[in-house]
Parts: sequence; structure tokens; C-alpha cells
Amino acid sequence: MGCGTSGQAAPSRTSGSVLASAPVSRNSALDLPDEELLLPPQADAQPPPAVAHSVVLVGMPGAGKTAIGKRLAARLGLPFRDADAEIEAAAGMPITEIFARYGEPHFRDGERRVITRLLAGPPLVLATGGGAFADAATRAAIKASGARTLWLRCSIATLLRRVAGREHRPMFLNADPAEVLQRLMTARHPFYAEADLTVTCTDESPEVTTRRVQDALDAVVPPRRLPVGLGDRSYDVVVGPGLLSRAGGLIGPVLPARRVVVITDSAVAPLHLPALRAGLEAAGIAILAEVAVPPGEASKDFSRLQEVLEQMLGAGVDRRTAVVALGGGVVGDLAGFAAAVAMRGLPFVQVPTTLLAQVDSSVGGKTGVNLKAGKNLAGAFHQPRIVLADTDTLATLPLRELRAGYAEVAKHGLLEGALWDWCETHGAAAVAGEADALTHAVLESCRLKASVVVADEREESAEGGRALLNLGHTFGHALEAEAGFDGTLLHGEAVAVGLGLAASLSARLGHCSQEWPSRVIGHLAAVGLPARIADLPRRFTIDALMGRMAKDKKNRDGQMRFVLMRGAGDCFTSSEVPAEAVTALLRDEGATG
Repeated sequence: MGCGTSGQAAPSRTSGSVLASAPVSRNSALDLPDEELLLPPQADAQPPPAVAHSVVLVGMPGAGKTAIGKRLAARLGLPFRDADAEIEAAAGMPITEIFARYGEPHFRDGERRVITRLLAGPPLVLATGGGAFADAATRAAIKASGARTLWLRCSIATLLRRVAGREHRPMFLNADPAEVLQRLMTARHPFYAEADLTVTCTDESPEVTTRRVQDALDAVVPPRRLPVGLGDRSYDVVVGPGLLSRAGGLIGPVLPARRVVVITDSAVAPLHLPALRAGLEAAGIAILAEVAVPPGEASKDFSRLQEVLEQMLGAGVDRRTAVVALGGGVVGDLAGFAAAVAMRGLPFVQVPTTLLAQVDSSVGGKTGVNLKAGKNLAGAFHQPRIVLADTDTLATLPLRELRAGYAEVAKHGLLEGALWDWCETHGAAAVAGEADALTHAVLESCRLKASVVVADEREESAEGGRALLNLGHTFGHALEAEAGFDGTLLHGEAVAVGLGLAASLSARLGHCSQEWPSRVIGHLAAVGLPARIADLPRRFTIDALMGRMAKDKKNRDGQMRFVLMRGAGDCFTSSEVPAEAVTALLRDEGATG
């Protein structure tokens, strides 16, 4: 099995331009005129396609792209094409000769145009030359076509057995095949890792490998990409299952260099760090250090920040080294702040593993640590290069953590409107861990968060804007700070109570009907969240909570600001909230003093 052998075709006109030569494989090409890129006439019509997308096979010479591709095409009812054979047919000469006469740069240009032309037509299975997907422009063209890309990954031992007897090929002339293959693997594997799927090939029969390839295609759930449009700081939020194992291929294209420091916590590390590590290494991304902090809000302080920075700098980071945050909101905030201040700013990647982080804290660029005076009072806006929300990680969350994350989904529902209706109908399924419900919750929350961040990135709008995302948080942050961030009250639990208080305050001030506090509190309680101060395991005094809220970072000119609601989808910010109305509400809801 190989990646295609040279075919012969009737001679046709070739370009006479002078091209630079370079010692590469036969997968090189020349700049062919447009008429020579036309596909040769096909035989009888193919059966109706069984899939909606083309499938592009990538991999090393000897990976079996042609052998597997032909069998896969037959199974899927699609035509099969070999990009190398198409180029040779158009040029009227073997690729070895094309390559020798015209050189690699023009070859890659012609190869790219052939592949683009093939993928612009009806769905097919396409085997590419070993160097095609390693070419940035060709790789971009393949991705832009919407085709599914699949890397046939083989060990060097398997490849050596398969290429035995091919020593006449240019890449192997007067060279050790093992050294040649190793060099090519080192250069190309980081780019192959950007494929949508990877199937590891062994010495099993082509039929068995083809069956595994088809099974992988049938099972794939393509991730969703939500853009956060911030000009030259724009990035994507990628949502879907299995992203940790593909992390390197997803992260690599947005990094200035293929080296990172991973910051996580000691609870998340044993669960998800091995998969992330493997995903990064598959794309040739070096991990300079892995820093694990204790789990919990207590790690978000200056002493822990200094420890993280010292470890990062001790590992030899430079300004092109990226910081990868693997974990929940605490890790994301801490790692993001470390990235913002280390060397005055390092690239940053969010890999959130909790529901709360996936739906809220990982998107938008807010980073920071807590002070004794309150939550997140020291920090910076530092946007990530990409956010990978692997929904598979949510299956490892304890129920309490899942519920806490859902509080932010409910908040987004109240801000958006239609999402609140979904919450009332499907929220229980999400909290129960139902995969489709959780995926919907993450997607729609990120969609809302992205739109708000784009409109008001630094929370500078006079009214509304990004401040609306703090619905329930003025109360919630005060409760968290007063609890001392000791783990007895999770952020999402505090937000849930805060949502109930915000709805009740809105009703007391005449902004919404009395129906809304009942609906909000009733729904949160139904999914297992605390919804009133009296539901919490400890007591709070009115004076202490009012003191905390007086130091909230959203306050202006010494006046407390609250996010209030007229109904789901109709929220607003206001400083016109009498202190006595707040104290009365706190007393009625269970605060003492």
C-alpha cells in the first residue's frame, strides 16, 4: 500500500517557466495552465453519494492513502481520485520528472489548484500527496472546501516495511529510508495533526483499516466554531467532543511558536492532562512545563500567581511561548492573568473543563485574582488565541460542579430570552448530564457571551453592554467574598442565589411582575441549586454583604450598580436602587442583623 504510484497519460502542454529546484518527494508539481487542470473524462456515472462531504486522506508515503481511498470510495458510493495521478495526467509526465524539471514551488502551486478544482465539484474521496497537507496554502484550501480530512497515521516501522523496494524514488536515492522518513515525519506530522480525524494504521489488511476509517467517519461529530470578532485579536470558540486529543492540531495554527506551558489544577490534571499532552505532542508542540495549583477559589491570589510565574520563567518561556489553561474558571482566570503579566504579555489558550468555565469565564478575556476586599479586584483584559470547549470533559464533573455551572446558563437564558424558555424545558436534562442538552447549553451561552463581548469588550458602555453579564453577580460576589472562598460556597451557587435576589429586587422596584422571582427561584431550586440566602449552609449578615457590595468593581461614583430585569431578554443596569430596598430584601431572604 502506498500513497499512489506514477500513472501515464497522453502528453499535454506544460509550462515552460523556469522554476527553482529542491530535493523533495515525488509529491511536487508545476504551475499548469488552467486548461490542463481540467479533470479527465470519467466513466459511467457514479451511484448517488452516500455522504454530503468530500473525504481527503493525508499522510506519509506508504500510509496507504490510495489503497484505503479506493476501498473507502466504494463503500461510500463516491468517486475516487488520486491528486498525484491527476497532476501526472494533466502534465503528461511522471511527478518525478515534473519535479526535476520545474521544482517544488511551482509544483505546490499546481498541486493546490488541482486539489481545489477537485474539491469544488461533487463529493469524492481524494488521496493527496505526502507533502500536500504540509503546504499552508493547500491546507487552507482543503479546509475551506468543507471536506472531511483524515490522517492515516503509521509508525516508522510500518512505513519502512511498506516502502521497501521503492529505493528508486527520489527521496530515497543514496539515503537511509529510516532517516528520510523520520525527517519527513518530524516536518509533516504537526500539519497532519490538523486533520479532522486520525486513524492509526497497522499491518492489518487494507479492508480492516478501511472499515475502521469508515467507522471513524460515521462516528465523528464535527465541532462548532463560534467567532469572537475583535479585529486583530479575534478568535474562535470551538465546541464539541474529543477536542483534547486534537488540541495540537487546533491550537497549532494560532500559536506564534510550537511551545507552551500548561497550567492546571491537581484535581483536573489526572483526568485530562494526559489527553491534552498527547494531543499537543501529536502536533509537535513542546510542553516546557506543567504547573498544577490546588483546586478551588483560594488559588486565585497573588501568592499563587507569583509561584506560577516563577515556574513559568524557570522553564525558559519567551514571548512566543503560549500559556494553556486546562481546568475550570479558577485556572483560567489565574493562568490568563499570568499570561497577561509575564514578560508584559504571552499568548494564551483556554481549555475549559467545567461547565461554568465553558459557558462563561473562558470567553471574553477577563482574567484576575481575588483580594481580601473582594473577588477579581486585580486583573487584566487578555484575550485568548482560541478556546477549546471539549464537551466530553463535562462527564467527569461531580454533580455539584455541574449544577454550579448551570447557574451561568440560566443567567444567559434570562439575558437572551429564548434560551430561558429552553432552560425551563431542558435544564433538568443538562444538570443530569445529558450530552445533547449540555452541548446546546454551551453553544448558546458562548454565542450570547461572544456577541456581548464584541459589542463592549472592556465593559465601558455607559449602560447595559458587558455589565449585563453580571446579572446576579453583585449579590453573588458579595456572598462568595464573605464566605472566604473556602469551598463551602461555589461561584455558581452564589450566582444562583444572586439571580433569585436580582429578580426579587427587580419586582420590588416595579420593573417586572411578581411572576419572575417565582419562576427564577423555582427553576433554580428544581435543578438542585440554592436559590435563597436561607438555602445556604452558613449565615450572612446584612451589614457584611452591604459592605462587600459597596466595593464591587461595577460601582460608579460611589453608587452601587445592579443588573435588573423587566423579563427574560429584557435586562438593564441601574444605579437608582435605594439602599434600604436592598437591605430589606436581604433581611427577608435570610440575612441577619
